[in-house]
Amino acid sequence: MRSLRRLRRVMRVTAFVLIAGAVATELAKPPEERTWQGKVLGVVPYDFRPPTWERIRDAYWNPESDSLFSDRVFGVGWAINLYRAKTLMEGAYDRLMGAPPSLSIEMTTPPRPTRRKRGVVVPPE
Repeated sequence: MRSLRRLRRVMRVTAFVLIAGAVATELAKPPEERTWQGKVLGVVPYDFRPPTWERIRDAYWNPESDSLFSDRVFGVGWAINLYRAKTLMEGAYDRLMGAPPSLSIEMTTPPRPTRRKRGVVVPPE
């Protein structure tokens, strides 16, 4: 139980430090150069601009992106691209359940030959 409390405390302190670092980074710039978006220490993305529906959709449901994580719409850290998570989970489920892999070609069977009976053509049954 103590280790769980300790982990929560470390996570809270880390989040606070990242937010403070992002705000300090922006406040260190001249006012005309402040964009309120960027990366803390060049790694963790932050964005303090008001969210728009387009940015929300691009962060949380983006079929055109192959990445599972995207920049958050507001705040510090990453968001999960739920479309990519869905496709990864579908693929894992299909592999676990033994579903045959989908083929991109159309499978056809050759036509069966007709039977001949004393010069008369009989269609296949």
